[in-house]
Amino acid sequence: MSRWKPDPTFYPSPRMAGQAPPEQHGYVALLEPDQTSRPDALGVLDLDPKSPTYGTLVSTLEMPHAGDELHHFGWNACSAALCPSSPRPHVERRYLVVPGLRSSRLHIVDTQPDPLQPSIVKTVEPEEVARVTGYSRPHTTHCGPDAIYVSALGGANGPDEGGGIFLLDCESFDPLGSWEVDRGPQRYAYDFWWHLGYDTLMSSEWGVPSMFESGVVPEKLLNREYGHSMHIWNLRTRSHEKQLDLGDQHQMVLELRPAHDPRHAYGFVGVVVSVEDLSASIWLWHREDGDWQIRRVITIPAEPAEPDQLPPLLQGFSAVPPLITDINLSLDDRFLYVSCWGTGDLIQYDVSDPFNPREVGKVRLGGIVSKGAHPASGPLTGGPQMVELSRDGRRVYVSNSLYSSWDTQFYPDGLDGWIAKLDVGPEGGLAADPGFFVTGFDGRLPHQIRLGGGDASSDSYCFP
Repeated sequence: MSRWKPDPTFYPSPRMAGQAPPEQHGYVALLEPDQTSRPDALGVLDLDPKSPTYGTLVSTLEMPHAGDELHHFGWNACSAALCPSSPRPHVERRYLVVPGLRSSRLHIVDTQPDPLQPSIVKTVEPEEVARVTGYSRPHTTHCGPDAIYVSALGGANGPDEGGGIFLLDCESFDPLGSWEVDRGPQRYAYDFWWHLGYDTLMSSEWGVPSMFESGVVPEKLLNREYGHSMHIWNLRTRSHEKQLDLGDQHQMVLELRPAHDPRHAYGFVGVVVSVEDLSASIWLWHREDGDWQIRRVITIPAEPAEPDQLPPLLQGFSAVPPLITDINLSLDDRFLYVSCWGTGDLIQYDVSDPFNPREVGKVRLGGIVSKGAHPASGPLTGGPQMVELSRDGRRVYVSNSLYSSWDTQFYPDGLDGWIAKLDVGPEGGLAADPGFFVTGFDGRLPHQIRLGGGDASSDSYCFP
């Protein structure tokens, strides 16, 4: 008989994960707005409604250095460890891999023995990342069956060099090297995900560091120079297979969310802005006649506004763009959540038929012009930006900071950090929870949230 037991937070299928106990705590990246005066931090949220400190920040782990720009962090291991191809089914969901997008440093955070008091146990310095992988600016981490995959938005040779994907060992956390064998036409990097049952990886595009680190470059945006494609890869041979070009008017192809059911070969990707009309859009990738295709299934229009209500970047357009900056898909593949950081909307779509989404819920919090209020607040700055969803699909958590330089461009009067929870009805519909509104981050701003035990965007599954 085997001596090891699978991690109790791993579930073979999304259906079983959706039946798991609710989250008790969460981790949130807290960004120092000026990235110079003090380090970023990782905060711990109490999410247990029975706790006397429910809905508050119960501890803060400060990073050792200023200037990291913490971004999209993830777990060292997840349900992919239960795939038949996994060489390490004994690993546990214990460590958080926390990249510094600006510093190119990686922090390994241990959440045991007390998940409310995490600690840094290892730091991978930028020089090692560059030497071993040839990349810089680590952005997103996903735990795969064989290793930790990390997207990098830049190369090791300057701010105009493109990025890609590299691997970390899921136990030692040592960099293993770049992932790609044949990159094909891919240069820009951003997010990536996969369909494990189809041996297929998808990646998306933002830009090189010179195009985002100091904010949006208006000339490059209007000249349609930001990313506007998805890329299809063979996950086993690590080779580029196909480019899906959405059209160069659709700038910044960012967050990818594949169907959780491994039998379903489709998924959704968000596009920040169209330079033709400032609209934002959601696209569906899918297999058709044995090949990968993509089509637009949701368009969200810009909203007219007086120029004096807008930041300088937008005054010439007299409109507020939705700015889709994050999306999330429930574990049952039924509801898609779309963050519109510009207008302040969080929109819920029923995507039971992925080719024909239906809007079934919307809540407005903040927004560049509207500054929509929460039941527990007055007018808000920022808008729903990062969105995380509980495994049972009943609770949505949103935070309001995007990226330090972009926060300043789009909200020049400054942001006050906040996290809100929205409740989901059994058949859809959204309502802000008046009893859950977290502020008081000591001047830092909340970005990504991870839920203890896993959430709707932490895991990939090999069984339906």
